[in-house]
Amino acid sequence: MFFLSCFKGREAFHGRMGIAAVALLLILLLAPCREAAGEGPLKKAVFLPQWVPQAQFAGYYAALERGIYRKHGIDLTILPGGPGRSPGVCLEEGTADFGTLWLATGIEMRAKGIPVVNIAQILQQSALMLVAMKSSGIEKPEDMGGRKAGLWGGVFQIQPAAFFRKFKLNVVVVPQSFSVDLFLRGGVAVASAMWYNEYHTILNAGVDPDELTPFFFQDYGLNYPEDGIYVLEKTFEGDPDLCRAFVNATLEGWRYAFDHPDEAVGIILRELEKANIPATRVHQRWMLDRMKDLMVSRDNPALPAGSLLPEDYHRVAHGLKAFGLIETVPSFTEFYRVCGNEEP
Repeated sequence: MFFLSCFKGREAFHGRMGIAAVALLLILLLAPCREAAGEGPLKKAVFLPQWVPQAQFAGYYAALERGIYRKHGIDLTILPGGPGRSPGVCLEEGTADFGTLWLATGIEMRAKGIPVVNIAQILQQSALMLVAMKSSGIEKPEDMGGRKAGLWGGVFQIQPAAFFRKFKLNVVVVPQSFSVDLFLRGGVAVASAMWYNEYHTILNAGVDPDELTPFFFQDYGLNYPEDGIYVLEKTFEGDPDLCRAFVNATLEGWRYAFDHPDEAVGIILRELEKANIPATRVHQRWMLDRMKDLMVSRDNPALPAGSLLPEDYHRVAHGLKAFGLIETVPSFTEFYRVCGNEEP
């Protein structure tokens, strides 16, 4: 009887141990999934920035690298942007769920019947500018009259055109490439530049800031904020939670990048290396610092990150209409969808 009792006890014990082992195995197998997904399975999404990897998009790459998108329930793929891949086209075709566009581009698409919506306006200030050498005699807008001005095409011409019209200037427009060499060689008196990019390239060429006359369009009542996050209207209406999670994760990624600039620049440099694009740490750090400046509203520093002000929207939209790029101004409430709840 004692032997039988012991045998039954051992059988019960091993049975319990077997069940416990199976339970432990399931816990170990499922724990990573729960940790990665937070609550529920991860949602797959594709994001396309409007240009190649650089610190202009550091917040997105930092959020991906640090697992912030996964923490918010998103299994994100970032496609490399560039001249051969348009976020607007990819959104329309469905090959990307999220993309960055300039505010002017988003409004133009919406006005032409492509149902994109802005779910977060990342930049609050325009980085586009004109720059001249003081040695050319240009120190104020009126000095540009009759001079050669290098301008990029498309959306990049809207602010310069409004600027020239405001000061009644006739300039000789010269098509500008993505290089500032023509300006540095004296081929044009005025060049187009992005504050976070080409302006710093000019400085790196050995030009002292005191030798330059910068013209920031926002200083002349022509603030046309650029980078924002866009989705198709059906994407937002079909899964607003995904859109909200993407915006919140992105803003968290930007905060992380600004709090850890050396790490963020390192992430970008690795992405640039993958793309076989030469870059320097100094230039990427300058770009990251300028992005931090541009994401804060100069007139309303307490404005929550990702907000789109109606006055900025209408300024840009009416500029597009005056330039003949759109016939009617789309409704602001249909174009901009508040999406996100993070503080700046």
